[in-house]
Amino acid sequence: MSNNTNTKVMVPMSQKIAFGLGMLANQMFPAALGIFMVVLVENLGMPSWMWGVLFFVPRIVDAFFDPIMGFISDNTKSDWGRRRQYVFIGSIIMGISFIIMWQLYRENSVTYNFIFFLVMSLIFHIGLSIFSVPYVAMGYEMSDDFHERTSIMAISQWIGQWAWVIAPWFWVIMYDPAWFPNADTATRTLAIWVGLVFMLLAMVPAIFIKSKSTKFDNTLKPLTVRTIGGSLKEIVSSFKEAFSNKPFRKLCIATFFIFNAFNTVAGFTFFIVVYYLFNGDTAAAGIWPTLFGCMGALATTFIVIPIVAWMSKKMEKKTAFLISQGISVIGYILLWLLFIPGKPYMFLFALPFFAFGIGSLFTLMMSMTADVCDMDELESGKRREGIFGAIYWWMVKFGFAIAGLLTGVIMSAVAFKAGAPTQPEGAVTGLRLFFSGVPICGTLIAMYIMWDYDLTEKKANEIKKELEERKLLVQKQVDQIQSK
Repeated sequence: MSNNTNTKVMVPMSQKIAFGLGMLANQMFPAALGIFMVVLVENLGMPSWMWGVLFFVPRIVDAFFDPIMGFISDNTKSDWGRRRQYVFIGSIIMGISFIIMWQLYRENSVTYNFIFFLVMSLIFHIGLSIFSVPYVAMGYEMSDDFHERTSIMAISQWIGQWAWVIAPWFWVIMYDPAWFPNADTATRTLAIWVGLVFMLLAMVPAIFIKSKSTKFDNTLKPLTVRTIGGSLKEIVSSFKEAFSNKPFRKLCIATFFIFNAFNTVAGFTFFIVVYYLFNGDTAAAGIWPTLFGCMGALATTFIVIPIVAWMSKKMEKKTAFLISQGISVIGYILLWLLFIPGKPYMFLFALPFFAFGIGSLFTLMMSMTADVCDMDELESGKRREGIFGAIYWWMVKFGFAIAGLLTGVIMSAVAFKAGAPTQPEGAVTGLRLFFSGVPICGTLIAMYIMWDYDLTEKKANEIKKELEERKLLVQKQVDQIQSK
């Protein structure tokens, strides 16, 4: 086991909070991005195909950069360890590029704004990769205890969920003339605050989560100009080896279906609330689009995450996952039934059920990925948290990219025209059908995939014991050599 791995069972709460503040930044940037993206079609006149491209292309680039970043992070020789410097540098790139990305003006042509946003978005997502891949790997390394890993991830997700509580209120600020004359002016200003504040929060794990020096660790193979050929082969080989791990492959594919399905239709929330519940009147919709996201995040924070953390200790993580996702299917069905014009408050009753889907996903999946890293070490002799984290989030980001593209395709397919005072007959109903149907299908497929997931607590503890025995044997051999 590497020097970076903390074998202490109980991780100090201060370390968990420091990791959690990084998660708040890690979730706030995409949360704000999702809210602000509405401005591109509603206020800056971009057609839906441009919107789809802006979702798709940067995330694809980001997704393919992740495995490279994972390899670099896993094999860095440094006085600061393998991760911290990248988290710090990535935070700066991410924060500054986010601010610049949203300095869009309606006086410019649609094509100019499209190209400007695309270029800056590419820089932002590369910065996000530099930050997030080592950051996630830090979390995997914080403990080797089966249940403590879930505790770390539960606390980080609890803190991170506040991004989804805060971000929906941007809609209120953006579309309230008492705050700003128009939404595009609002995003230019809000982006500055989001970029600066959450750039600083993203730096917290780099500053406060300590790691041992790897400067003289000869087991590492840093990526350099001289070794780039061999390193790229190693990256491809590590990717294949990691994805050939059956439990890990199940985690990735299940996450892909759930997260992809959710994000494909997440952007429809604003349009369904405004155009179905309030007949296209944005002013009359008021804070209801905001309440959907905010109350859903609050349900996740105060109901879902504590229950899921408790469930994972009382039963296998897989069982907790299957139950949680089953509850979310009920939530998606209720969202079809409880979107009622004239009674917008009714959809609030569906949100606690709906929230179990994404709310449980990363709490459990990140904990299970840490278990898989131990399994991989037993088989390969290497600690590759960066590679496993990169591949897992590669699937998330690839799914997010596909989702962005599908969002535009669906909007075009149902003939929905964002910003139009009235919609073609059937357009809003079409959005509603996809809004409930796509996540239900994705969730059911994921549950089927995870049904025979077999990395149980008993097996994980056996792996941990064998790794500890191997480590003691190696240390004994080193001591014998040194004594001679």
